Amino acid sequence: MTVPLPTDTTRWRCTLCGNLTRFDVTRASKVVEYVHLDLAGEPTVEEREVLSETVESVRCRWCNAVDQVELVDRPGADS
Repeated sequence: MTVPLPTDTTRWRCTLCGNLTRFDVTRASKVVEYVHLDLAGEPTVEEREVLSETVESVRCRWCNAVDQVELVDRPGADS
């Protein structure tokens, strides 16, 4: 089950405990990265292009509920 991402006018809310701020998000991403290695071999990602990304699950940090997230309006979103 994929979980819809929040938008500029919506946010996540746990339907069990009401949490609005703390979630563990599992994502599947396909990206192209430009990696620069310094002379010691330490990598730094200098450019990142996300080709596709899917949120696979969202777990509430407060009550540990999995996939019990709904989208609700953000305060002031109508303004």
